[in-house]
Amino acid sequence: MEEEVKEHYFSRKRPPGKLGDKIVQALKEAGRDLNRLEIKDLSVIDQLHTGGFQATLDLINRVHLEPGSVILDAGCGIGGSSRLLADRFKFRMVGVDIVDEFILTADCLTKLIADNRGISDLIEFRQGSILETPLPDGSNDAVLSQHILMNIKEKQLLFREFNRVLKPGGVLLLHEVVKTGNGNIDFPVPWADNHNISYLSTWDVLLKGCKKAGFELVHFLDKTEHAEKWWIKVRQITEKFSNNPRPLGPHLIFGDNGNLFGKTMTFNIQTGQLGVIEAILKKI
Repeated sequence: MEEEVKEHYFSRKRPPGKLGDKIVQALKEAGRDLNRLEIKDLSVIDQLHTGGFQATLDLINRVHLEPGSVILDAGCGIGGSSRLLADRFKFRMVGVDIVDEFILTADCLTKLIADNRGISDLIEFRQGSILETPLPDGSNDAVLSQHILMNIKEKQLLFREFNRVLKPGGVLLLHEVVKTGNGNIDFPVPWADNHNISYLSTWDVLLKGCKKAGFELVHFLDKTEHAEKWWIKVRQITEKFSNNPRPLGPHLIFGDNGNLFGKTMTFNIQTGQLGVIEAILKKI
């Protein structure tokens, strides 16, 4: 399963180390000054979860975490949320992702920004499975899980791993897509081209699994309505630039499929098949 997931996010047929180069070239074409690159300059490619960077900030602002708090960014992708939270709150971020190329790219992009923003010592990225992280027991104040559970079949194993790496009283921050209907969804979606690597669950099932793993719910918010508006906006922007694609965009990571996500995600939400939630759970 993990190999199929890696193939979806970055085909092994592509030469390693090239995604970062493509993004750097796109930044130049978009008129960005690489010597003065800021977090926001990358948001169109490194904040691809529903709601973008604001959704991440909304969730983090619901908990009290001191500067220096250690946060596992589970399934960190190319590191957008890690850079954002290190820059904004001075958290110590540990990003883990199974896709080798994403980790290489996360390091590449972070080096472009870190020295300018004073966050060089606050971020580290590691390649590996989030089902079995290389982190010590009780080493994290929080775990951030954004739009990753849809690719995980062994969710109970994952929740136990999250519990293991958290300190007593640590928090699990969820921002996830959930199943809300009984029908099939339209593909492609950001996490899958087909049903083979799409493991959607209802919120009730996820909550039950979290409680079984030793968590208690302290906050929940259904963000489906907001998600629908966000994906409609994505669809409209995609259609607007369909004949003149912008240098920066999801296509750098997802290829042509990236231009379809606005349409398919809007449809799946509007037909009642998908929802988006945020939740905070505390390790008991």
